[in-house]
Amino acid sequence: MNDRLTAIYCVHGDAKSIEARARVIAVEQSVEMPVTAIDDPGVLRDIVGKVESINDRGDGSFTVRLGLAVATTGLEVGQLMNMIFGNTSMHDDVTLEDVEFPPGMLAPFGGPRIGLAGLRTRAGAFGRAMTCSALKPQGLSSSELAAIASRFALGGIDFIKDDHGLADQRYSPFAERVRACAEAVANACRTTGRATRYLPSLSGNLDQLRNQIKIACDVGIDCVLIAPMIVGLPSLQALRHEFPEIAFMAHPSLSGAARFAPPLLLGKLFRLFGIDATVFPNHGGRFGYTPATCLALAEQARTPWAGLAACVPVPAGGMTTDRVPEMLDFYGRDVMLLIGGGLLAARERLTAETAAFQTSVEHYDYR
Repeated sequence: MNDRLTAIYCVHGDAKSIEARARVIAVEQSVEMPVTAIDDPGVLRDIVGKVESINDRGDGSFTVRLGLAVATTGLEVGQLMNMIFGNTSMHDDVTLEDVEFPPGMLAPFGGPRIGLAGLRTRAGAFGRAMTCSALKPQGLSSSELAAIASRFALGGIDFIKDDHGLADQRYSPFAERVRACAEAVANACRTTGRATRYLPSLSGNLDQLRNQIKIACDVGIDCVLIAPMIVGLPSLQALRHEFPEIAFMAHPSLSGAARFAPPLLLGKLFRLFGIDATVFPNHGGRFGYTPATCLALAEQARTPWAGLAACVPVPAGGMTTDRVPEMLDFYGRDVMLLIGGGLLAARERLTAETAAFQTSVEHYDYR
């Protein structure tokens, strides 16, 4: 294995100070102390971060490439995140844009177990994009959410996820909600002949997360929603290893709290750490991602990479059925379109609007 990975940052500054600033970041992300105080030649040679290159972008910012010792990561997800952007994430002049990993470093993290191909198989969605919607709003009872799930499933949608704000609240306790929604979706599938999947939202500490997955497994669920930046990336990795048949869809909640480039965090790193489908804000919705950012994120999630399975990009956020052709023109067939409020706004016509959404995706010309 190559002994260094390369972390790539966007650093704002001026030409006079950028070399010194880059050296400071290299030290901060490796030994975090004055290099002059280190007298061990091995640490100086092998551990201290190295500035590989600095390129002026011409807009008051610079691309800085740093070589960081793989050994400092311990090949553990939390420590990897710490070493590539821990302290420096608190400096508002720096964004982590990408990480280049030596090939031998990827295997311990594993990537998706189910991935794009596995989710297609589970939903019976071949040769086309997949579809998804969300159970909302918070505050409804378990039976009310189950009734909405039934209407979505009767409309033929591929995946129905909990809203990420649903947890173990008193108005819809996790175990009660999951049993009710799983039964409602299963009953609807017996009517439609489809294989709609329901994804409950996980929350809590690692013991609670494990227990919730066991509850879900007991009622035949094989896909779940998780917010990695809320529950913790190490918890995600533990669950991925303990429940190999479970597909994990990631919600991006809290991902904007640190200056990670979205394609790196939501596309590349979530994929590396085992996410099978990654939700992100689509351009033109209620968030500010640009088309270029969205496309880069989708490509990081699904393009061939060192033998890792592809992760499904899931654009969402203020989407409507009339945008389906535009979105499929943009992303192609290897995508899952998530429309939540745009369908729920149909109220009593929810099943019909869901069916129209599903039909528009299935009948799109994928040539």
